[in-house]
Amino acid sequence: MSAPLYAADGLFGRLVAAAPEPWRAYTEHRFVRGLADGSLPRAAFQRYLVQDYLFLVHFCRAYGLAIYKTVELADMRAFQATLDAILNHEMALHVAYSAEWGLSERDLVETPEHPANLAYTRFVLDCGLAGDLLDLAVALSPCVVGYAVIGRALAASAGPTTPYRKWIDAYAGAEYAEVAQGAVGLLDRLWARRGGPARMAELARLFARACELERDFWQMGLTG
Repeated sequence: MSAPLYAADGLFGRLVAAAPEPWRAYTEHRFVRGLADGSLPRAAFQRYLVQDYLFLVHFCRAYGLAIYKTVELADMRAFQATLDAILNHEMALHVAYSAEWGLSERDLVETPEHPANLAYTRFVLDCGLAGDLLDLAVALSPCVVGYAVIGRALAASAGPTTPYRKWIDAYAGAEYAEVAQGAVGLLDRLWARRGGPARMAELARLFARACELERDFWQMGLTG
């Protein structure tokens, strides 16, 4: 049996419990369900994946900002590990998928950003610029951990003929689970050093907003 991605009494588990509706709307969105049963239109997946490539470019910037904002070497290494996973592995998956449709990496880079993409990525960057390292880590966490949660759920429920199996397997696998668990552990370490009861309400607000922006990103894939 796979190890749990997060504990209910850790910071990530407490954030999920504080924002159950935004979390559910994100992780159980109709776009996600369409990946499992194969009903998601190919055009919707292509639209999502091109925008997600651009999204990951800005998430790399956010992880670079996180590295800059800490002097703790263990935290630097943890953020760098996720940055490497995004920059050198996850983005490569997007490029490989898009090549199947005749799109080059340059085509991806030159695609205009959708407003839903702008809203989400700039929200995260603003959390890092205006807040501290814990604010930034919380804003990043629904993406990095949520995709592992979604991947596991889809791997257990996906039909045998879904054309999105490769995408599902990438986020359901042990390698990505390790990235997500590392992010969860980092959140707990930052909470121990920088958190406290007075911060929980604001952190839960940031987490909920990030989940809502993830939901809107899925919706963008559906409706364009």
